[in-house]
Amino acid sequence: MKGFSYLRNVATLKLDTKKCIGCGRCLEVCPHQVFSLAGKKAIITNFDACMECGACAINCPSTAIFVDSGVGCATGLINEWIRDQKFFRTHKKCC
Repeated sequence: MKGFSYLRNVATLKLDTKKCIGCGRCLEVCPHQVFSLAGKKAIITNFDACMECGACAINCPSTAIFVDSGVGCATGLINEWIRDQKFFRTHKKCC
């Protein structure tokens, strides 16, 4: 998807550091390295890189992470890419 970039400050990602147990699972599953560990807690270090896939929230054993996956930037970019690919072409009738 050349030429695409994420919108700034629009992700729905939230991290409750009080609930975080520092397991590092969010670091393992995030495809864009949004998280890092500071001491024994996760922190969000690259908020605008979040594509809202939801992998972090699904895999967080302490439910410290919330993200409303399927909304926002990622969905907009995917839908725009699909439109640009012209997957839904009309076919000429034969005969």
